[in-house]
Amino acid sequence: MTMNNPLAAVLSNIQNAQRLGRAEITTLSNSKVIRAVLAILQENGYIAGFSETNDRKGNLLSVRLSGQLNKTGVVTPNFTVTAANFEMFEQRYLPAKDFGVLIVTTSKGIMTHKQAKEQGLGGKLLAYAY
Repeated sequence: MTMNNPLAAVLSNIQNAQRLGRAEITTLSNSKVIRAVLAILQENGYIAGFSETNDRKGNLLSVRLSGQLNKTGVVTPNFTVTAANFEMFEQRYLPAKDFGVLIVTTSKGIMTHKQAKEQGLGGKLLAYAY
């Protein structure tokens, strides 16, 4: 059976493991987008790291948790946002100004909303974390 949104499944697993106090999770969902989102979460200190291990069935992702994540999730539908409209979505998905990140896919790649603002780029919202 296939998943509708593998990124949502991975972020949900991370959030659930964080609530239970686990140190690491392993997931079968593995794609470029998921690895890019995990890299952004790692850069911002929300997860300790992740690694890819080869298995006979496919590549597994092991995510080490740092205990710094309060909440994470995907943005559905993937709203199109311009460089000037980030503040509206910050108010909607983040609890306070300059607290947390929105993850955006742009023409220059996947990045945080802060990086997109600096570069004057817009794109589509993928996820949020704080």
